[in-house]
Amino acid sequence: MRVLLVGAGGVGTAVTRIVARRKFLTHMVVADYDHSRARAAVDALPGRGERFSALRLDASDEAAVRKALVEHRCDLLLNATDPRFVMPLFRAALAAGVHYVDMAMSLSAPHASRPYEECGVKLGDAQFELAGRWAESGRMALVGVGVEPGLSDVFARYAADELFDEIDEIGVRDGADLTVEGYEFAPSFSIWTTIEECLNPPVVYEKDRGWFTTAPFSEPEVFDFPEGIGPVECVNVEHEEVLLIPRWLDARRVTFKYGLGDAFIARLKTLHELGLDSTARVTVPGEDGPVRVSPRDVVAACLPDPATLGERMTGKTCAGTWVRGTKGGEAREVYLYHVVDNQWSMREYGSQAVVWQTAVNPVVALELLSTGAWSGEGVLGPEALPAQPFLDLLTEYGSPWGLREQG
Repeated sequence: MRVLLVGAGGVGTAVTRIVARRKFLTHMVVADYDHSRARAAVDALPGRGERFSALRLDASDEAAVRKALVEHRCDLLLNATDPRFVMPLFRAALAAGVHYVDMAMSLSAPHASRPYEECGVKLGDAQFELAGRWAESGRMALVGVGVEPGLSDVFARYAADELFDEIDEIGVRDGADLTVEGYEFAPSFSIWTTIEECLNPPVVYEKDRGWFTTAPFSEPEVFDFPEGIGPVECVNVEHEEVLLIPRWLDARRVTFKYGLGDAFIARLKTLHELGLDSTARVTVPGEDGPVRVSPRDVVAACLPDPATLGERMTGKTCAGTWVRGTKGGEAREVYLYHVVDNQWSMREYGSQAVVWQTAVNPVVALELLSTGAWSGEGVLGPEALPAQPFLDLLTEYGSPWGLREQG
């Protein structure tokens, strides 16, 4: 398998470190707008031989991406950029006739008049509009296959296949006890993406109602996370699983809640109140004249790069899927989860826990695609494919998952 990896940030770099230890890959072209970043990711790989190369590439330039896919004879495009670049990369892969994998889906837009009651443009809508063309091409676009979405969706499929006869609710629950020494506010993931998903209206699915929205940070609940993390207050956040899971699995309700904490929520609200979450460019004075820049990009530039925080970070992060329903006529409730300790991921891979946990899942998916254990055509989410091969291979990678009976 020959892969074009677009994006050599924290997650993209972690992908290279994980995939370098596996034998299924023939070649990976590591591409980034900043060529030095792509080059650094490649140069850091021990014994890389001829399997990796670096390329400067603008992810927003569809023609350039298509050309790179053709010139480097790639079988697949792996998108490790932020969601702004999903659609140009998605379309370039379709035009080039290659498979496509991403970890986050095309952007949403709130309903014009009822943003906290009704959906406007949903996450992934732009991609699913092209599902027919992908199916006709005989290629697969595997969307949302990071950790959340991604592994969380695999857990949902496993629960539906193996653990339940009927499902009342599938609820993705994410929490951590990570701290970063020396910083009052240092998000462990892209602040651009964090703002997008946390300040947009969260989506909830109910079988009798379909998809609808609520206010940001609504329906707080305390969830007890495993392996010493403990109780964390979680709130509704917009996330892809709620848009993906109901397309393939039968559940009466689907939710996503994230453990953010009061201080983190307060800072996000302040950014929103000041207009610093906006992606619309504004004019600001510069030494060489006025400069056009988006406030959100300024916030991102002022905060530390999440990929560089590993040495200052301690604690664990947990991603998981809570499911309640019935099995054999009896009520059942379980939490399927995956925990990564930052000390372990830094020691083993030199990547902090959150980016490593995100990166390992698309690599597992690539290996399953390369062997044929996963196959298909069209636009598919992880829950459209068998869960057991994925979970078995994740364990083989040295990062086992867990299952806890609730109640």
